[in-house]
Amino acid sequence: MLIWGAGAIGGTIGAYLIRAGVDVTFVDVAADHVRAIRERGLHITGPIEEFTVSAPACTPDELSGQWPLALLCVKAQDTRTAGDALAPHVAPSGAVVSVQNGLNPLILNEIFGQERVLGSFVNFGADYLEPGVVTYAGRGAVVVGEQDGTLSARAHAVHALLRHFEPMAVLSGNIMGYLWSKLGYGALLFATAVTDDGIADALARPENRDMYVELGREVMRVARAHGVTPEGFNGFDPAAFLPGAGDVQARSSMDAMVAFNRRSAKTHSGIWRDLAVRRRRTEVDAQVGWVVHFGREHGVPTPLCSLLVQLIHDIEDGRHTLDPAGEDGPNLRAMRAAMSGVSA
Repeated sequence: MLIWGAGAIGGTIGAYLIRAGVDVTFVDVAADHVRAIRERGLHITGPIEEFTVSAPACTPDELSGQWPLALLCVKAQDTRTAGDALAPHVAPSGAVVSVQNGLNPLILNEIFGQERVLGSFVNFGADYLEPGVVTYAGRGAVVVGEQDGTLSARAHAVHALLRHFEPMAVLSGNIMGYLWSKLGYGALLFATAVTDDGIADALARPENRDMYVELGREVMRVARAHGVTPEGFNGFDPAAFLPGAGDVQARSSMDAMVAFNRRSAKTHSGIWRDLAVRRRRTEVDAQVGWVVHFGREHGVPTPLCSLLVQLIHDIEDGRHTLDPAGEDGPNLRAMRAAMSGVSA
């Protein structure tokens, strides 16, 4: 198979598949990362396992040939550009699996046609550390499925491959339900990333619990209006954020998410790393932006999601800084004010 994007997601999955004997070729736009993989192999580090694999690796301009299966593992905002570049390298009868955050199968459908695109949902903890090195910090849900819900032979084959990485990987007839739930959970992660707190510490702060719950409810209201049945994973219980759910159920889900993140060596989200460490654009438009888009389409207000998108852009562009760890800074105060309907 071809893995387009050898960072946190693609690098981790690819290394496990190679170790299991799968023929994997990596493609990545970072020439130094490609060079390191060629010269020293791809090294997986972290508390779960330490190992190194050898694999062919190249930049997009160096790639030639076609493959029957490709995993697209790039940042969500790069989906269209990467999909266009990938298209000549997928065999006419081949398939592409979006292994990303966001509703990226909708974009890939325009390039490949829906009949050639599968969706995948992942929630494990990993980070790109340096050229040739990826840390695998915590296990999490891995799900794959056809967009139309059929349990096809192709979906079964991809599922079998992913089980080399995560033995508990799920083959689902509702992959879009998982992707929408990840939008809900992802919105919470974006909200934690406007501070220097780690994920668990941020979600556990009692003064912000109501704000996090309302943010999750906002996403789930849009999902329901869009005709989606969300699926639960790793502590995120979508039913706890649907209309009619009580505060006890919401608190229980929040506590479960805190517990899940406490078990991972990855204390901060990739979003926080993009803002605080790598100083680059995040996936906020390609994740939370979908919620705002479909909320507008269905007439469902999304004030918290809209503010969150703006806050992230303000931090990206240097107009705001992250709230200090353990402190009640202006970013969180603005979100609580939006939740209560009071001008920030």
